[in-house]
Amino acid sequence: MDLQLKKYAAIDIGSNAIRLLISNVILEKDGSPQFKKSSLVRVPIRLGADVFTAGSISKENTKRIIDAMKAFQLLMKIHGVEKYKACATSAMREATNGKEIAQLVFEKTKVTIDIISGEKEAALISSTDLSELIENEGTYLYVDVGGGSTEFTIFSNGKIHQSKSFKMGTVRLLNQSKSENKLLFKEAQKWVETHTKEFKKIALIGSGGNINRIFKMSGRTPGKAISYIYLSAQYQFLKQLSYKERISELSLNPDRADVIVPATKIYLSAMKWSGARKIFVPKIGLSDGIIKGLFYNRF
Repeated sequence: MDLQLKKYAAIDIGSNAIRLLISNVILEKDGSPQFKKSSLVRVPIRLGADVFTAGSISKENTKRIIDAMKAFQLLMKIHGVEKYKACATSAMREATNGKEIAQLVFEKTKVTIDIISGEKEAALISSTDLSELIENEGTYLYVDVGGGSTEFTIFSNGKIHQSKSFKMGTVRLLNQSKSENKLLFKEAQKWVETHTKEFKKIALIGSGGNINRIFKMSGRTPGKAISYIYLSAQYQFLKQLSYKERISELSLNPDRADVIVPATKIYLSAMKWSGARKIFVPKIGLSDGIIKGLFYNRF
């Protein structure tokens, strides 16, 4: 059997954390390429806490980014990665010193950081392989909640119908006033309602670390959906617990224990606005989109 194995890596520099995904790309003669996750490393460098309050990335977090990139370089070398791409989203995009830090990272580590737009981010996320989940005749609202932004993409009959990025990320929501957050939700609600009203039946597809965690807590088997009722109950349960209780009783990481509440609110709101009664959680995101982009030369 003719079989080729390639190793690609994606670095996702988000507002809540920085991730390194290493994937095996398995190529068989006359077969479709298979993408298998080999390693995922997540470091809790919350750039959004700097940017969404002070407008720039601090010296301390700049040093941490450089250290993370050096560590990632070594990990990629050990794994034998032949091709990689580093993309930064909301926090670095909005930081007054974002480009300056990207240049400094390159000088110190030789890692080139591509600061991508919200539209590019949505396109990369949407390029992930959803064919196993999406029915060609169905309609889905894909919601990717990050630390700095949330990407909404409507799929209908197997194709992208509409897509938009909103500055409605979890870290941002924690650091902004209630009135600012209210305006963001109102803007997103108008967009979702406008672009989903023509569809009679719609389901949500959720991506991001928080919805992955909620799905894991549900005990459901992969491929099964979470209902609106279940997600609503989880939201009320999480809200009632204190930050410390979410860490001690639910074993959440400290940088997950606070953002999981606003994240759940976003998914729940999206279901309400679109009329969706269930949400699928396929565990895919920007990193997977970057890997696909590398393989198909989309950069």
